[in-house]
Amino acid sequence: MISSSSANSINPAAECGPRILLFSGGSALHTLCRLLKAYTHNSIHLLTPFDSGGSSATLRRAFAMPAVGDLRQRLMALANESALGSSAICQLCDYRLPYSGSDGRRRQELATMISGDHVLTQEIPHVHGGVIARLLNRVLNQLPNGFDLRGASVGNLILVGGYFDSDNDLLGAINLFSKLVDARGIVRPIVSDAAHLIAELENGRVLSGQHKLTGKEAPPIESPVRRVLLSRHAERYEPAGVVLDEGNGALIDSAELICFAPGSFYSSLIANLLPEGVGRAIAANSGPKVFIPNLGIDPEQHGMSVEQSVSVLLRYLLHDAGNVDPVEVLNYVVIDTQHGIYPSRMNRAALRDLGIELIDLPLVTPNSSPYYDNVKLLEALLSVTSRHHPSMLNEE
Repeated sequence: MISSSSANSINPAAECGPRILLFSGGSALHTLCRLLKAYTHNSIHLLTPFDSGGSSATLRRAFAMPAVGDLRQRLMALANESALGSSAICQLCDYRLPYSGSDGRRRQELATMISGDHVLTQEIPHVHGGVIARLLNRVLNQLPNGFDLRGASVGNLILVGGYFDSDNDLLGAINLFSKLVDARGIVRPIVSDAAHLIAELENGRVLSGQHKLTGKEAPPIESPVRRVLLSRHAERYEPAGVVLDEGNGALIDSAELICFAPGSFYSSLIANLLPEGVGRAIAANSGPKVFIPNLGIDPEQHGMSVEQSVSVLLRYLLHDAGNVDPVEVLNYVVIDTQHGIYPSRMNRAALRDLGIELIDLPLVTPNSSPYYDNVKLLEALLSVTSRHHPSMLNEE
């Protein structure tokens, strides 16, 4: 049985743990991934680099680069918390520069981090501190005049420094950051491309940018989403022609379980499926594929039922995968009908007609309600991975 303290435990078997692949980004899976690393160091995390809000947006506008915020969050969740200096590195990467005060003060604070005199850098081992100083210095020297550092994530700045240090190679930057935090898993952007997310609503309105879809930095959408697309231009639709690279294709092929995880439905999950070749790679994998619907209200889904969510998920997967049966890209839907709050009652027959099995488990506990209990969710994933049979799950 998994305990909530597992994130800090040492499990020698984790080195040989299962290759669970998670499609989804953002903070929704942060706690789950902290638990996951105690059971496997081989998990695979494919995230979108298309975000256009927060600190990432400022960096994207300045350097015409992919978004790094979700990648940084996931790497931090997978950080080896028992490694020397890990706590200090994580505290630094989690720190955001103050909103108050002058820009000069913020730049000066970065300079004290580079010199090693900042309170957050003094406990970082010398070898790691030297790398961090080099990467932050690269960023500081390339910041354009007038760049807004208010609320800037230092972890994001370190990743951008790695991007510059690797000749604008996002994978190189991720590899550097992964070594700094000794990440217990593989984190990759679904593509290393600076494309933008465009959403067309049922009422004909077109939203340019992921941040206009999530309901966090803009008012919630007033109409259901008709489709989402990738654009070369941030303010108008210009087809991006983004293709899955061979490396990520090989990661998808190697997965022992593929999970379409909870999170913002269109901007975190469906956006991952937009590059050409993703659906085909998923269909070619013979392992189980699991969808875990969101609980409660996701502003992006605008009242979609679970069956409608499955239908949209399948539409994007099959559009790329071609003439294959739905079960080639999705086998299970995992829910908790007894304790979970979903937009509508479950239509089991609709899933059964597609050949998709509904796994109904106690995934919401009194302490986690109205959200999934991450311990229960991880138990379910590990069970499907190892046995492909939900009845063998330890439900204690």
